[in-house]
Formats: sequence, C-alpha cells, structure tokens
Amino acid sequence: MAHPDLPTTESAVTAIREIAQEFHLEMTVTDDIGADRTSRRTSAGAFAVLDPDGSLPHEAYVELGGSPVLTVQLFPEDDAKIIVDGVEFADVPRDAVPAFLRSVLGGLAHVKGRFFPPGWWLVVPLPGDTTYKELIPNSTLTPWLNGKVR
Repeated sequence: MAHPDLPTTESAVTAIREIAQEFHLEMTVTDDIGADRTSRRTSAGAFAVLDPDGSLPHEAYVELGGSPVLTVQLFPEDDAKIIVDGVEFADVPRDAVPAFLRSVLGGLAHVKGRFFPPGWWLVVPLPGDTTYKELIPNSTLTPWLNGKVR
C-alpha cells in the first residue's frame, strides 16, 4: 500500500531503517545531495547544485544486509529502483517502497516459472491489488530465489 507520508527521500530512508530494524538487518546509506551529485539531473545546468526551481535534490542508495541481497536507490523524482538478488525493479513509486520491502522480507514474494515463453519471474505482491513482476535475468536462480519457487 502506498504511504503518502513519504514526501522526501529522507522520510523514505527513515521508513527503510525501521524495516531493517524490524527484520534485524544491517543497513548502509549513501546520500547524494545537489543536482550536480544525483544521477538523473538533466534539467539542471552543468555544475549546478540546485534545480531550476531552487530546490536541492536528494538521492539515496540503501543496501540491506542478509538474504536476499536488497538494494534500494531512491530518486528525487519520487520513485525508486529496487534490486532483489539481482532482479531489478525500476520505477517503483517511493511511497510503495516500504510495502515492497515488507513483502520480500515477510515471505510474500515468490518465483513463478513458465515453459512458454520460458523463464522465471520474481513476483512481489503488495497490499491491495498491486503486484510487481520482473523476469529473472538469464534464468539464474540464487539459493534465495530457488527457495521461493511456487
């Protein structure tokens, strides 16, 4: 379920920190602040720190310890990229990140395989009727992914 109380990158990092504590996971955060430091700033001029509207964009890269290997890149544009054991979920709304992580860490995420077209998919259901599904690259299942096959 979306969390409308995550208006900033910092509030999303705080929510992820609470989840890491809940699941007893180590967490590291790298912050990039300023248009000259964030990865997607095309609207700001070369060497500009502020966006044209005067705001200071904030991007964060979060790594969670444990299994599965989880990384979250939070972008100033209110979205995130989450990588679960090598499977990339791009353009996840920032508000959905806590529910996404809870689904993965809480055991709701699972792997489905298909013969045609062939491949394995990581499926991450969220509360409500939102589900994220991504093809597992090279059909290579890590031990964690293999344990989630249904």
